[in-house]
Amino acid sequence: MKRASILAICSALLFGAVTATAAEFSGNVTYASDYRFRGISQGDRSQAIQGGFDIELESGLYVGTWASNVGAWSGATIEVDYYAGFAGEFNEDVAYDIGVLWYNYPEDDADPDLDYVEIYGSVSVLGGTLGVAYSPDYFAETDTFFYFYGDYSIPVMENLSLDLHLGWNLFDSDEDFGAFIGPDVGEDPGKDYIDYSVGLSTSGVGLDFSLAWIGTDLSKAECFAGTSLCDDTVVFSVSKSL
Repeated sequence: MKRASILAICSALLFGAVTATAAEFSGNVTYASDYRFRGISQGDRSQAIQGGFDIELESGLYVGTWASNVGAWSGATIEVDYYAGFAGEFNEDVAYDIGVLWYNYPEDDADPDLDYVEIYGSVSVLGGTLGVAYSPDYFAETDTFFYFYGDYSIPVMENLSLDLHLGWNLFDSDEDFGAFIGPDVGEDPGKDYIDYSVGLSTSGVGLDFSLAWIGTDLSKAECFAGTSLCDDTVVFSVSKSL
């Protein structure tokens, strides 16, 4: 089945159900000093404007889209994501979320193709989240990929949280990881890398603010032929819910 068809079916089911039950519409817009995805800069360490919207039913079914400017990959200047899933609660302390997400680079003409699909799932308990994403053919056709991650948010004081993140990016083989990370990664690059972040978040005057230290365990020499895309950095973002 084509990648777009998966989301088209989910979207058709959801929009069909909207006529029979109440739906909640929401949106967001964000300014970020750098768009970091799994620790790696997607915009060549430059500023990003991002935004999206969601439709969610009372049943927990949802569909949405999100976009950001990019600049680090081939001829792509924008990333547009489409997703659909189901979220709910086992009880008042335990929540879950499962779905499918298509990462699309509509202006890109790269070979190999950059577009890919992931299936994801997570469980949240008392401020912490454990999740996994799986792609049968990851970014730039680098074959099977798994992403395991954990997030934890700790209230520091009223309206201020300490946000922790750790992710494990696991490729199917050394060759696939080498194809992803660049030609000069070395003879034995392994097949995985770690990303992490430590940040503070707060809200005020109708806006959400975040300041985070984000990085990976990749050296500069291992990162896309010696670029700074994987270097540790501080990212500031401000968001508005619509």
